[in-house]
Amino acid sequence: MKVLVIGGGAREHALCRSLSLDPDVTALHCAPGNAGIAEVAELHTVDAVDGAAVADLAQRLEADLVVVGPEAPLVAGVADAVRERGVPVFGPSAQAAVLEGSKAFAKDVMAAAGVPTARSYLCTTPAEIDAALDAFGAPYVVKDDGLAAGKGVVVTEDVETARAHALACDRVVIEEFLDGPEVSLFAVTDGETVVPLQPAQDFKRAHDADEGPNTGGMGAYSPLPWADPKLVDEVLRTVLQPTVDELRRRGTPFSGLLYAGLAITSRGVRVIEFNARFGDPETQVVLARLRTPLSVLLHAAATGTLAALPPLRWSDDAAVTVVVASHNYPGTPRTGDPIGGLTEVAEQDAPGAYVLHAGTKKDAATGEVVSAGGRVLSVTATGTDLAAARERAYRALGRITLDGSHHRTDIAARAAGES
Repeated sequence: MKVLVIGGGAREHALCRSLSLDPDVTALHCAPGNAGIAEVAELHTVDAVDGAAVADLAQRLEADLVVVGPEAPLVAGVADAVRERGVPVFGPSAQAAVLEGSKAFAKDVMAAAGVPTARSYLCTTPAEIDAALDAFGAPYVVKDDGLAAGKGVVVTEDVETARAHALACDRVVIEEFLDGPEVSLFAVTDGETVVPLQPAQDFKRAHDADEGPNTGGMGAYSPLPWADPKLVDEVLRTVLQPTVDELRRRGTPFSGLLYAGLAITSRGVRVIEFNARFGDPETQVVLARLRTPLSVLLHAAATGTLAALPPLRWSDDAAVTVVVASHNYPGTPRTGDPIGGLTEVAEQDAPGAYVLHAGTKKDAATGEVVSAGGRVLSVTATGTDLAAARERAYRALGRITLDGSHHRTDIAARAAGES
């Protein structure tokens, strides 16, 4: 099949890499893509949130499947526009994507479906904000109701920091703090059947030992050796299937990737948030372990035939990804810095380790690959266990040069028994 991927980050590079290795994919396109994706797919210029433009491109390419990566195009209705042209698309409708686009809507769906989550208040005035902060106490959890590219959440012991973030949002959800480790679990669904993928854990804080501000994610690993083997089945039964069933009952069926951010608390599993697309950087490690051809899975979801799909096949290997971020990230990043070492990784570390591009582009004057965003690269590796995957990832990362960049050195260390 001919596949068109929409987006230009490391998540889309991971998707494109898996699709490029898929024997069923005869042509692979990406819009707008990045410098790394250009090595495995034909790039096209398009406004990713312009549904008509994306649908035109899909028809022009005679695409058999369109995969919408980021959340903004989904909330903007890009999947609807493509679907209306009769092209199979992996990604929920704009109405269903509100599950990510509004924290308050997600809470309402969870309440109706009986899905376990944190108690919360939706606040729109300073008085409501103060009352909610006072009701829950520290640590304070404050979430922008709308899309914020993974950086709309503040968790803090300081009430003034919490209040300042809340006041900067039009609508804000303030909720109780959930103790325990966090887990990301993706599920592919066609609106009825739900197929969970393997769980992963990501690292949100900018610096080692979970210090520093929240980011879009600084690394991830899979599998989770410490997790209950029954976790996936439990989350499918208590979270994923009830949520999909509730959205279908409301007349807004959810077809695509349902991402549950979970806290494994002392009182059981609780949902922290839902996303309506593959998460970054967890996608990098989950797809590194998937052995079922990706195009077959995504096409089945897009065409309502997931129930007929055989059980997914997975590698026993572990996978680790480490994000290389530009100077000052998650603040305003410095861009345009040359990136070195990419050829060395490809020549000396592949196929066990490889680089997925996030914020990169080719410099028009020099032809060099340069930084073009906050999170620049995801260095991803597999191994027989987490320790082996970690060693490979950091050895490959050691070949990368990017002036002023930073990365965490402790991704998967505790899970690998190294700290």
